Amino acid sequence: MWPARDYTRVTLELDAPLPFTQLLVADPPRLVVDLDGLDLDPTLRELVAKVKPDDPYIRQVRVGQFRPRVVRIVFDLKTEVSPQLFTLPPIAAYRHRLVLDLYPREPIDPLQALLAQVQSGPATGVPEDPIGALIRDRDRATTPEPARPVPPGPPVARLVTIAIDPGHGGEDPGAIGQGGTREKDVVLAIGELLRRRVNAEPNMRAYMTRDADFFVPLATRVNNARRVQADLFVSVHADAFVDRAARGASVYVLSERGASSGAARWLADRENRADLIGGVNLARRNREVAQVLLELSTTAQIKDSRNLARIVLDQLGGVGRLHKPHVEQAGFAVLKSPDVPSILVETAFISNPQEEKRLADLDYQERIADAIFAGIRRYFVRYPPAPKGRPT
Repeated sequence: MWPARDYTRVTLELDAPLPFTQLLVADPPRLVVDLDGLDLDPTLRELVAKVKPDDPYIRQVRVGQFRPRVVRIVFDLKTEVSPQLFTLPPIAAYRHRLVLDLYPREPIDPLQALLAQVQSGPATGVPEDPIGALIRDRDRATTPEPARPVPPGPPVARLVTIAIDPGHGGEDPGAIGQGGTREKDVVLAIGELLRRRVNAEPNMRAYMTRDADFFVPLATRVNNARRVQADLFVSVHADAFVDRAARGASVYVLSERGASSGAARWLADRENRADLIGGVNLARRNREVAQVLLELSTTAQIKDSRNLARIVLDQLGGVGRLHKPHVEQAGFAVLKSPDVPSILVETAFISNPQEEKRLADLDYQERIADAIFAGIRRYFVRYPPAPKGRPT
């Protein structure tokens, strides 16, 4: 079970596909699932104990032998849901899976959720000069003589939104180091540290594509970032490579023509398999694919992404070794937004035993978050955000 605010996922892993039927009952709300060709066993009974008290959608689970060779699972719900049930073929470490995604009847609007967060947080208003602090930073960083001031940039009377995308999550652990460190845990921790830094700025707000241990399809990450009108999209990873000696941080942007190296292509292919491992309802995904994954990023978006990537890479160079001294390119699906500058940061190689230890260290996570945040701030100093209309 993977409970989260966005939805709760229940997965049954099977030796072979099983026919199933479902029935949604309104009063009181509950979901009934019958599995055909199955006898009740201790493993199924353990499902009852997996419900967490803070699950936003499931109150309890009841399991019983409904009739010979038919097991009935009843989910007593806390609220009305829109369930999606689908099957997945074996992949990676998983066998056949029956997936039950319990979405709220009224879908969560990421923009409304972000606005509610801003209203309840410390930064509730828009300052008269929201990038004033960034301009002062630029003055200090670029003024050769104290007496020669740098002209201030144009004020922008709006908040800047940063979409932070911790990779993987839920059933997709991402890469796993020799010591058992999971990529999904490391990048969520770094993402949370980065969010705190962004939200501490009076002129910035952060949107997390996931803020807990649950799976988010690649297209949904991009769609939600666009829905909240993000000014930047920063995807955080800690990937692995076939060569355990590979080490160092990297920053990627979308490629217009092909991967900048064989390793970059390998990493992109691996990341793009996340939907297969995490599990996506293909019937529901088709519309998202048509809208996002097949859209071509604009030349302007890729140019802005490169500018951001170079600055962030330079900041990461102050934390530790870089994998390569230049920005790399590959066809990462999460970077395919036509209107949001997007980068993918590989904080280190979790497949390298030394770097795995660093990634699990809070101090290193703090330094990585500091470096990414410093890069974001410097980007806006050099390229102030243009005004745009407020969402209604």
